[in-house]
Amino acid sequence: MTSVTTATDLTKGTASRSAEARKGRILVVDDEANARNALAELLDDAGYSVSTAADGRTALLQLEQADPDVVLTDLKMPSMDGLTLIKTGRPLSPHATFIVMTAFATIDTAVQAIKLGAESYLTKPLELDAVIAIVDRALERTRLSREAAELRARVDDRFQLGNIIGEHPSMQRLMKNVAQVAGSRATVLIHGETGTGKELIAAAIHQNSKRKDRPFIRLNCASLSETLLESELFGHERGSFTGAMSRREGRFKQADGGTLFLDEVSEIPPSVQIKLLRFLQEREFERVGGNETLKVDVRVVAATNRHLKQRVDEGRFREDLYYRLKVVQLDVPPLRVRRSDIPLLAHAFLRKYAEENDRQVQGLSDEALQHLMIYPWPGNVRELENAIERAVVMCQGDLIRRDDMPTSAHGDLQNGSVMALIPGITMAELERIAILRTLDAVDGSTARAAEILGISQRKIQYRVKEWGYQAPTLD
Repeated sequence: MTSVTTATDLTKGTASRSAEARKGRILVVDDEANARNALAELLDDAGYSVSTAADGRTALLQLEQADPDVVLTDLKMPSMDGLTLIKTGRPLSPHATFIVMTAFATIDTAVQAIKLGAESYLTKPLELDAVIAIVDRALERTRLSREAAELRARVDDRFQLGNIIGEHPSMQRLMKNVAQVAGSRATVLIHGETGTGKELIAAAIHQNSKRKDRPFIRLNCASLSETLLESELFGHERGSFTGAMSRREGRFKQADGGTLFLDEVSEIPPSVQIKLLRFLQEREFERVGGNETLKVDVRVVAATNRHLKQRVDEGRFREDLYYRLKVVQLDVPPLRVRRSDIPLLAHAFLRKYAEENDRQVQGLSDEALQHLMIYPWPGNVRELENAIERAVVMCQGDLIRRDDMPTSAHGDLQNGSVMALIPGITMAELERIAILRTLDAVDGSTARAAEILGISQRKIQYRVKEWGYQAPTLD
């Protein structure tokens, strides 16, 4: 049996703490009635919702039914001790935070409790300051655990197509279009800034098509010289150029029956553009240095971070090839336009890299998450992923804090997309910045800007006319 400081001793200062205490569901487990009831009364006075259990088995029933946020359990109890309760009860209430109370604290029991999943332990007789501090910290951990689980559920159940994550209307619209176009054999052109996930979109199209069991072949068109690019695409015959020691099949042949993804298609040189156009028109080609006409069944999905129409106007890209590639165009929004997806993405990356690096990182602090929401992310989702990976590796606790972020993600609060945070800026200037930057991000579409900003399209049209805004050149 163990003891607890009397209610009279602990009540001092409770009234002042009540208004400040965080709400939460607390389960107190102790076989000694006086200690159990005194602690429950104190926690109730401090603003918590408290239930009690006289033994471990009763506590297990309450874990299933009430799903408490924090469990304060005595260590020494008959029938089922506190360590056994933690081990048995954690699967029943995976988000609850367990705290052990004991008058017989040793290093061994503390280590064993932590290994079994306890947040910490309290030494009896209890002190109110220590109890409140540890319970508040435990509630914060529970809150983060529940939020992370909710985000995972949202990612897994509603907002994911392949590896694409997003609940913002622009992403939901994109995923709907991906699902619509995947079942066809139409050529698709994916347009978006660097790091927005164009290759993921291409892979999702393939995985949701009838070709999903056939090859998905990738080629970055900007990474090869003109001769090598032509050979990579169409293959070559032995001796067709210096170094061609044997016949080699190209990516079109490798992708037969499947999908060929051409990244940075805007960088294809004119001579190769002609051969690509011929394939898209006639579905046939010859190897470099060969005369045999080959036919394959390949769906082409291309991607670019440039405005191809502008390159057509500059004479750097064939207009007929442009229209052949753009049977269906999908636009991937930059991360700064869909900031509401940042928590989803951040927690998905956190879970991924915590598992890969065997780190027990549970979530992000409010300050860190707020900072992620402010930063402009010029590198888009790729930059966010790299920042979270680095933070998981460098984090020294179970919570990522702002200081764990790369210095490049600290942002420049004097310019860029966070200019609106400068103190003293007027509401009219805030409105102008928000509308014009959103319009720039959505290629001047007042309908999409209105949807993102949550205001009427008519108001945006009135403002842009007043400001003399010119929309960016569209494809």
